[in-house]
Amino acid sequence: MKPLKEFTIAFVGLKEAKHLFEYKIEQAFFEHFEYEEFNDVNIKVDVELNKKTTLLELHFKVSGWVNVNCDLTNEPYNQTIENEFNLVVKFGDEYNDEDIDILIVPHGTYEISIQQYIYELIVLAVPTKRVHPGVEDGTLDSDILEKLEELSPELKEDKEKEDKEDIDPRWNTLKKLLTDK
Repeated sequence: MKPLKEFTIAFVGLKEAKHLFEYKIEQAFFEHFEYEEFNDVNIKVDVELNKKTTLLELHFKVSGWVNVNCDLTNEPYNQTIENEFNLVVKFGDEYNDEDIDILIVPHGTYEISIQQYIYELIVLAVPTKRVHPGVEDGTLDSDILEKLEELSPELKEDKEKEDKEDIDPRWNTLKKLLTDK
């Protein structure tokens, strides 16, 4: 996959201090990754780079919303997300990203691409079960919801009440015989 230029940080010319990078993520970013779960995206990413003599410390902070479809009703809604992640970049003999929060890059590297970390941070911030807020508070009117309620199994209490009403009265006299002992 071709790296996006705006998500590449050239750290070689930076002073040893903290540097802040801000990014606005929109739908085109996820189209680059061919990720089609989101209908629309509006996310702000703050990356704080703390350059030290032997390593780099990156702190990612993601906040905003993604428009996704509800798992129950398939109605689109804006899911707010927030997530944070710390990454340490060290220098070594060869590239190694096996550890989740430590990245080792070869000596002489002058830039790092952070697009994959931003992508994963956003995707992992979205809940696995996406439920429209209108479903939770009962304000959403949807044909699918009405059909689900119509086809849902009856509650146990309602069933017991119906069972009591449907009992043949002759059985009640027989039950009295059992309790008269």
